[in-house]
Amino acid sequence: MRHVVEPSRDEALAGLALAGKWAQEMFGNSNPIVLELGCGKGEYTVAMARRNPEVNYIGVDIKGARIWYGATEARDNELNNVAFLRAQIELIDKCFAPGEISEIWITFPDPQIKHERIKHRLTHPDFLNRYKEILQPAGLMHLKTDSEFLHGYTIGILQALNYPIEKCFYDIDKQLKQGQEPILHEVQTHYEMLFRGKGKSITYLRFRLE
Repeated sequence: MRHVVEPSRDEALAGLALAGKWAQEMFGNSNPIVLELGCGKGEYTVAMARRNPEVNYIGVDIKGARIWYGATEARDNELNNVAFLRAQIELIDKCFAPGEISEIWITFPDPQIKHERIKHRLTHPDFLNRYKEILQPAGLMHLKTDSEFLHGYTIGILQALNYPIEKCFYDIDKQLKQGQEPILHEVQTHYEMLFRGKGKSITYLRFRLE
């Protein structure tokens, strides 16, 4: 599919040819670009694109079989503001130009609880530095997860680095009234539905890397 980009690791490491040109060459416009990292089947990517046709959305995941679902849905529904990138997230700063991205969503990532996996947490400072490279100066970050561990870990990292936290909910169902932050309630990933079915609370952080 034209709206799915699948570079080799070497191609990404060398700097993706689309970097700095995504809006123009992929979407044919100059609209803002929002990323969903670890997008899975692309539920959030596609849902946000439907809600905001004036914004471009790119879902990023390494699993092609997952991306296929969202890419097919976007194609079949003629959502021209949706694309997908099959790449490892540690290469994200090689795939986009500095300041090219306006927002980043991280939805239900593996919390990587074991200490030896700490550098694989998607809110580890090494990853935050990569995101900061491609985000606009006032760009937003969103973390939505069922993991109280990752939620707390991320708060600690942000406070240590003096990054401002704009919203912090340990349970969006208990803390948000009807109609508040509708995207957090009305759009649910496959994993979110599984976690909710197990009675787990859904947490949310909104912050900036400035």
